[in-house]
Amino acid sequence: MSDRVTITINDGIADVKLTRADKRNALDGAMFSALAEAGERLKSESGVRVVVLSGDGASFCAGLDMASMQAIGGTKAAADDEGNPGAMKDGRITHLGQQVCWVWQELPMPVIAAVHGHALGGGLQIALGADIRIVHPDTKLSVREVYWGLVPDMTGTFMLSKLVRPDIARELTYTARIFSGTEGAELGLVTRLSDTPYDDAHEMAREIAGCSPGAVRGAKELFNALQHDGAADAFAAERRVIGDQIGSKNQVEAVMASFEKRTPEFVD
Repeated sequence: MSDRVTITINDGIADVKLTRADKRNALDGAMFSALAEAGERLKSESGVRVVVLSGDGASFCAGLDMASMQAIGGTKAAADDEGNPGAMKDGRITHLGQQVCWVWQELPMPVIAAVHGHALGGGLQIALGADIRIVHPDTKLSVREVYWGLVPDMTGTFMLSKLVRPDIARELTYTARIFSGTEGAELGLVTRLSDTPYDDAHEMAREIAGCSPGAVRGAKELFNALQHDGAADAFAAERRVIGDQIGSKNQVEAVMASFEKRTPEFVD
């Protein structure tokens, strides 16, 4: 396992932790690969009844790391480059960037995200991929992509549409504003607020692990059958739309204006 993500399994609970604390667990190529690999490993890991997904240090995940953001308007990585979030694999409905969020839905057992500090952009989309989200009230959340001249392309539009009213999903996406965990709970993105989300996630995990594993997995299978209809088409649309934006004049301007701390000058 990469040093970006650790997995510890005890008493039927898999503790999956993002471990790039010095960068607020920001997403780089190694983190994308490590998250996807962690999810794939757990699909066949015997004895796991529930997963707790969290971030080490001050934040859950602050989104795409700044070095990657600065480079995103440049030459696109080849589709098979290691850690390239746009890489596709045969038989999947996702590219790598989408898979680090969707893999938690593919797991047969429930996944609880314990969220604190920041969950911005891709970090929020990873949390949305969990079955349940336990979040600190002061957590900074954002559907941040439009700020960078992008669109949510890590299953975010699909998962948002399952959790909140359409107008709320649009407002959060169009404005890219940062909101608190408390507001997230009011909007329906957060399952439960907690001052100690990691501890409370494990308490809930122990409760779930104490139930019949076949029944719990069966219940997740039934919910997934109801809620996953149209996912493949939605993910393909995400890839198409963001492909039009990456490297465009306005997208590059959004990134440069942010780093240069000035008002962006977009063209219509």
